[in-house]
Amino acid sequence: MRIIPAIDIINGKCVRLSKGDYSTQIIYNENPLEVAKMFEAHGIKHLHLVDLDGAKASHIVNHKVLESIASGTNLRIDFGGGLKSDEDLRIAFESGANQITGGSIAVKNPAIFKSWLQKFGADKIILGADAHNEKVAVSGWLEESEEELLPFIQNYVNEGVSYVICTDISKDGMLQGPSFDLYQKILSQTNNVTSSAVEKIKLIASGGISTFDELPKLAEMGCEGTIVGKAIYEHKISMKQLENYILNN
Repeated sequence: MRIIPAIDIINGKCVRLSKGDYSTQIIYNENPLEVAKMFEAHGIKHLHLVDLDGAKASHIVNHKVLESIASGTNLRIDFGGGLKSDEDLRIAFESGANQITGGSIAVKNPAIFKSWLQKFGADKIILGADAHNEKVAVSGWLEESEEELLPFIQNYVNEGVSYVICTDISKDGMLQGPSFDLYQKILSQTNNVTSSAVEKIKLIASGGISTFDELPKLAEMGCEGTIVGKAIYEHKISMKQLENYILNN
């Protein structure tokens, strides 16, 4: 299972929110590149970079931060937050993103999201399926849609989606443990059916990680990756623990 630390950006700074509430922001570092380099020094190979200003503005904002991390490290970056147009994707990929995450756009303009899947391929496009009470949330989690989570994911798997990041918003930033039951439900009920095989989706768990012991449990369930944010910044999980996990798995 891949360990994917998160860096959330507001005004070019590394922040964390609780339950996606912008009024709860805590600034952890003025220099996101410094944080990214620290992750890399501990054996981290992947980064989840979220443009929270972009999520509010509905277009890419912090692409210079993306560019600085991509050029200053060898981290493989998945980038999300407010990506709504082909131009946003052009900027993101040209700035160094390896993958992009589309959430709100997949709800509000499925035609565009499906066109990205066709144009860039399933390895480049991640479905952001963030949920509250198993309903999909959009617009930086400021709105709850009427989309039911599991049918929403299955619909896009049928369209060719391979990677899915799922955040239970009620858990995010709360350090109370992830939604094991929700992830189990997604993994058991959502299949990528092809002519030759039935493959499990590549599910990336996000939100609520609070102790190191939760990580092996998510791996055992079949999660392909886990995003870890506040637990690192609040020193609930040490970088040494993550480094050892990566070395031994």
